Amino acid sequence: MVCLLRGGAEQRVLISCIAVAYDPLDPNGNITIKWDVLSWTPDGYVATVTINNFQTYRQIMAPGWTVGWTWAKREVIWSMVGAQATEQGDCSKFKANLPHSCKRTPAVVDLLPGVPYNQQIANCCRGGVVSAYGQDPSGAVSSFQVSVGQAGTTNRTVKVPKNFTLLGPGPGYTCGPAKVVPSTVFLTADHRRKTQALMTWNVTCTYSQHLASKYPTCCVSFSSFYNDTIVPCAKCACGCEHKTCARSEPDSKRLMSASGKSSAHAVTAVRGHVNRQSAAPLLQCTTHMCPVRVHWHVKLNYHDYWRAKVTVTNFNYRTNYTGWTLVAQHPNLDNITEVFSFDYKPVVSYGSINDTALFYGMKFFNDQLMEAGPYGNVQSEVLMRKDASTFTFRQGWAFPRKIYFNGDECRMPPPDSYPYLPNSAPASLVSSASVVVAFLVLLMA
Repeated sequence: MVCLLRGGAEQRVLISCIAVAYDPLDPNGNITIKWDVLSWTPDGYVATVTINNFQTYRQIMAPGWTVGWTWAKREVIWSMVGAQATEQGDCSKFKANLPHSCKRTPAVVDLLPGVPYNQQIANCCRGGVVSAYGQDPSGAVSSFQVSVGQAGTTNRTVKVPKNFTLLGPGPGYTCGPAKVVPSTVFLTADHRRKTQALMTWNVTCTYSQHLASKYPTCCVSFSSFYNDTIVPCAKCACGCEHKTCARSEPDSKRLMSASGKSSAHAVTAVRGHVNRQSAAPLLQCTTHMCPVRVHWHVKLNYHDYWRAKVTVTNFNYRTNYTGWTLVAQHPNLDNITEVFSFDYKPVVSYGSINDTALFYGMKFFNDQLMEAGPYGNVQSEVLMRKDASTFTFRQGWAFPRKIYFNGDECRMPPPDSYPYLPNSAPASLVSSASVVVAFLVLLMA
């Protein structure tokens, strides 16, 4: 957060503070909303609006995005394809054909899958769900078409909208002003002809975890084969204030039924469909009170390799995390040999520095992290080749420096609590296989 101060060194007055959306592991990540004016109408224009997610590991989950803005003049939305405005507003001055929306500050949401074909365009109608670019580039885009009336009909008379907002699906995004850019060039289906938009403007939106939530939304715990200590998530790592929790699955069903807002049956008025994430989280009672815990276990040590097991557990009875992502930062992630049940991509943000990995579920296998309960976890093991010049088990080196889940940084345990080597152990432990062989030789002697 950056604060603006006024005055001398002794008497400074705080003017304002603004949240700075900068992610050191994804410095160029943003969501860009592009408007392409494709044709003029008698009182306005038809534009295709494209939402491009250029964030490497942060997606937009259900119930999806909501885009809002303020019209510069008295524009109205005559019609939309691939999306809809949540409110029509006051259209009483129109006598014949009524506009789709007369709101000066419309809020637009994506349509649901399965709508009639005449209401669809390319990259629409996924319920507002947009994948992370690093996970699925083809799914990291969403589009709709809008016909605007009472607007300009030339490049000089069109006024771009202002005060753009983006919910994805909750708060956290800040959008800059719309900027007119060179018109987009399109290729025809046969790739033999180019066409061009009549006018194009872009809006860039960036994410700040501090704006999205007061507390972290996940925490990290550690364990290892060389120490019996299990380092849990910190107490109240995600805040314990005003949180409802259930001690068991039957208890969670009773609480959801009593509240009358069970996420499995809650109907979202804006979208008019069942939405499992519209209600407040109902967490399993834990000391950390986090919706998600990531556990890193240093499992095995070989001569040239070592293995870590990663387990992600969901403690939220009201949320399934579909298309989840996990990012880990560790110096040995530049030498991954095999990931056993997750998909993996390196995250190289700074040239040759390759210490960050993006993990996500395999399609139709474990790409959905189920709600809290017996199936509410996913796990994998990571096999890494040792670098003799850096590898050690001392001083917590084998544990990650940072963990992100769904783009949000998780609360790490304090460094002085990490599992430590026994005093008699060497810096590089003998391999587990060697220990077993030596033990069998002693038994046979």
